[in-house]
Amino acid sequence: MINRDYYYTAMAVTKQYFGLLLTIGTQLWAPTTIRVSGDSSIAGQLRATADGRLECDFPERLILIANHQIYTDWLYLWWTAYTAGTHGYIYIMLKKSLKWVPMIGPGMQLYSFIFMARKWAADQQTMRHRLQQLNKPPSNGSPRNPMWLLLFPEGTNLSRNARKSSAKWSEKTGIPDMKYQVLPRSLGLQFCLQEIGQTTEYIYDCTIAYEYIPPGEYGQDIFSLRTVYFQGRPPKSVSMHWRRFKISDIPYNSSEKMEQWILQRWREKDELMEQHAQTGRFPADLSAVIVDKGAENDNGYVNTGVRAVNPFEVLQIFAPVLGAYFVARLLIQLINFAQFGRFSYV
Repeated sequence: MINRDYYYTAMAVTKQYFGLLLTIGTQLWAPTTIRVSGDSSIAGQLRATADGRLECDFPERLILIANHQIYTDWLYLWWTAYTAGTHGYIYIMLKKSLKWVPMIGPGMQLYSFIFMARKWAADQQTMRHRLQQLNKPPSNGSPRNPMWLLLFPEGTNLSRNARKSSAKWSEKTGIPDMKYQVLPRSLGLQFCLQEIGQTTEYIYDCTIAYEYIPPGEYGQDIFSLRTVYFQGRPPKSVSMHWRRFKISDIPYNSSEKMEQWILQRWREKDELMEQHAQTGRFPADLSAVIVDKGAENDNGYVNTGVRAVNPFEVLQIFAPVLGAYFVARLLIQLINFAQFGRFSYV
C-alpha cells in the first residue's frame, strides 16, 4: 500500500533517530570508556578527533560479524554505525522469540530486522526474502541504499547454558571448543554471502570484550540492560578490535571451506580475548588510527565514549513532531481563510 522506496526511507529516518537516542541515552545514563583498535586491514579508517570522539570511515554497505558476549553488544555496534553515519541503515539478525516483545518487537519488524527460528527450512525463505530486499536498487535507478547487516555467528550470547551446549557440540563433532566464546556456525553467514556477496565488498569483524568479568563468570550475569541503564552499573570499559575481510577472498560457495574459514576467525578471536584477559587491551596497529591535531595519541588506540557529536543533536528526534504541528496549524489557517476570509491568530 506504500511505495517501497518511501517506506524504507521513512524507516531509515526513524531508525536513525533511535540510534541517536541510544547514543545520547548511553552517554547520559551509562557512560563508559570505549577503547577501539584495529589491525592493518582497516588502515586509516579509525579517527580520533580533537574533541575526543571516534569517527569510523567504514563503507556504507558491509556485513558485520561479532562475538556475542552480552545483550548490550548490539548497542555498542549500533553506536559504531552512528560514528560512521550509517545508523539509519543497520539490520540485525536475531532469534525469533524477540519478534513479539511488547513495543520493541513490532519496532524491530518495521525496521526489517531478520528473525531466525533456528530451523533452516523456515529460516532460509525468511532470509532470502529479506536479503533480496536489501539487495534491490531503488526503483528510481539510484545506487543501492546503505546497509550494515549485523549477525552473530555464535547464535546466542555467552552464558552457562550456551557454554554447555557448545561443549556438547564440540564432543559430537570433534571440533575443539573455544575458551572465551561459543563455537560459531557458518550456515547463516554463508547464505548471506551467497545472496548479497556480489553487491557488498567487505565483511567487517568486531571482537568485543568487557572489563571486568571474573574467570568462570559470564558477562550477561553482571551487565544486563537493567543494571547498565537503570541501576547505574555499566562496564568500566569496553574494548573493540576491528578487522575486515574481502568477500571475494572468502570460499562461501563451499560449505566445508566456509565452516573452516569461520572457525579460523573465531580461533583468532579467542587469542585476542586471551590477550585482553591478560592485559586489559586488544592489540593495536598504528596504521589503523588517524589522530587529529590536538587529539589524544595512545599508540593505536582511540579512547572515547558513547557520545553524540553535539548535545543539541537530540533535537532532531522532535523535528517530525514539530513539523507535523506546524503543517496542521497552516492547514487550519488556510481553512479559516477559505471559510471566513481571514486568518486566525489563536
